[in-house]
Amino acid sequence: MRVLITGATGLVGQNIVNLCHIQNIQVNFLTTSKSKLVKNKNYQGFFWNPETKEIDLECFKNVDAIINLAGATISKRWTTSYKKIILSSRVDSLQLLFDSLKKIPHNITQIISASAIGLYPDSLTKYYTEDFENNTPNSFLSQVVSAWETAVDRFSELNIKVSKVRIGLVLAENGGALSEMIKPVKVGLGAAFGSGKQWQSWIHIEDLSQIFMFVFLEKLEGVFNAVAPNPTTNYELIKTIATTMERPFFMPNIPKFVMRLVLGEMHVLLFESQRVSATKIEDAGYEFKFHHLQPALSDLLI
Repeated sequence: MRVLITGATGLVGQNIVNLCHIQNIQVNFLTTSKSKLVKNKNYQGFFWNPETKEIDLECFKNVDAIINLAGATISKRWTTSYKKIILSSRVDSLQLLFDSLKKIPHNITQIISASAIGLYPDSLTKYYTEDFENNTPNSFLSQVVSAWETAVDRFSELNIKVSKVRIGLVLAENGGALSEMIKPVKVGLGAAFGSGKQWQSWIHIEDLSQIFMFVFLEKLEGVFNAVAPNPTTNYELIKTIATTMERPFFMPNIPKFVMRLVLGEMHVLLFESQRVSATKIEDAGYEFKFHHLQPALSDLLI
């Protein structure tokens, strides 16, 4: 069995590559860096550049499925020009894969693409399942996710099974949101944002990587939320980080206008509330290793 992974050298991609190798699944990966074009039996790199529509078509050879993780980070100031990069890096990469597969014979039967819970509107009261349809996405993130999912849905035209994994707040030891959150906590300045009541639907990186593998190996089709079964509030998240690190937690909540000044439009990442259900992936048979926040943080921070 061989899988093609985009974004294989990123935080989540590296974990998925490791899981593939543990299960003797061979990996092809696409990279924009020619210095990363390693070639061995189990791990082969191929060049692509979605901006210029360049791709080495050999990347599809003997591949059974695609795991798509390509996309520029959203954890960078959202200037007008960078917002275009956030969108194009997701849509253009999928378009290049689609256009390429249309032209060649291949054995690919499934694409599993990253997506995000940013599709769901900001709400303190709603509990979102995969059935929710955001027909009028009005925030920048919801518009990005809507375009992202529309781009991957097109693969069904090629008789390829489409699976979308909507990712929540990823907790990881090196990189991701947690690395930024612990910085003020380390120096005793940990504080909740705004009211602190906004929901944070989080997931440990190990469960996230395993969910991608589960959807792939079980050949599941459709949309799946990749969030732990027990969302938490922003207040409880920061407080639990401080408790786990044995640091004080007494600072007043940080007002929204302060973070808007510091981060610009990107500040919404800290203040939007999405309480998201994990029931569908659990009903499909996936068993979470990290159901609750405290054990997840202890695993990553201690």
